[in-house]
Amino acid sequence: MPVTLSSPLSLYSIPVVWFIAFVNAPLRTSYITKVAGRFNNADPRGNVKRLLEKNPEAGARAARMEAANANGNEILPLWAAAVLAGNYAGLENKTLNVCSAAFIALRALYNYIYVNQKTHSQGNLRTITWFAGVFIPLGLLIKAANKVLAGDL
Repeated sequence: MPVTLSSPLSLYSIPVVWFIAFVNAPLRTSYITKVAGRFNNADPRGNVKRLLEKNPEAGARAARMEAANANGNEILPLWAAAVLAGNYAGLENKTLNVCSAAFIALRALYNYIYVNQKTHSQGNLRTITWFAGVFIPLGLLIKAANKVLAGDL
């Protein structure tokens, strides 16, 4: 069976979005190990603080990796709820798939900007990217709620 925009693919986006959030954690660990020479697994949450003290620029990058990971974990429940609600309500697969692809792309871009940003303007671009991304699951939730309210199941 050929895969098209009309194929039911949106549920696959949930683990993809999880992975996009998760990938920052091992990247941060690898980066700290590379820069500091070791990663203290007995005190994993203290590594960024110690790196900040020894190398402020590298520590700031590691802190941004940690923050990008946390932000991805914070947005994941909203995304999962939106995809599940959209599928439950019977939204068109094309709508769900296009929204899924757009959300995945925006989350990947968000992470890239977050980890690499060094200027206030880049921080503003990160914020704009975040807002563009958050409106996708909110829109899906509203579409799903409207369809359920109308009795269109």
